[in-house]
Amino acid sequence: MGSDIELLDAWCAGDKAAGDALICRYFDPICRFFRGKLGDDVEDLVQRTFEIGTARRGDVRDGASFRGFLFGVARNLLLDHLRRRYRRGEREDISMRSLVDLGTSPSEAVQRGERESLLFEAMRRISLDQQIILELAYWEGLSGREIAEALEIGENTVRSRLARARVALRTQVEALGGSSTMLPSDGAAKK
Repeated sequence: MGSDIELLDAWCAGDKAAGDALICRYFDPICRFFRGKLGDDVEDLVQRTFEIGTARRGDVRDGASFRGFLFGVARNLLLDHLRRRYRRGEREDISMRSLVDLGTSPSEAVQRGERESLLFEAMRRISLDQQIILELAYWEGLSGREIAEALEIGENTVRSRLARARVALRTQVEALGGSSTMLPSDGAAKK
């Protein structure tokens, strides 16, 4: 099927099948990324992510991960979306916002198993920046290098932020009556 970069180049050259393959590969993860923070109304942001991903093909460095680049585009679109909300009257620092502040309903988590429900609730209580780094590492399986590319920070910074995010999540899980054994193992995140 080809590497991400090969598919991206073919898509940019007009190969619709290559574009379909790339969208098929990343549509669900990008949807999950937005839905976890904004609810179900994310189609425009997902579409925009792919549009920008192709329009900015030249920004993907040689040897860089398209997946990391695409999640970086998604993160920037999310932050822009939240800034627009902020300008419409919300007066909080968006980097410190949690999903509780964004109005995601706890009933969405109830349909999942008890463990997932508790983890979801704990994730909603930590800052948006911490949610993003944990999500990219554990649920989307990005490597430290890919996360660094997505967040435009150094790999050492990724490691330290990931460690702080794990502590914050563990604290929230325990505050909700859960056990730290419910958390993803440190080995679950790619190095």
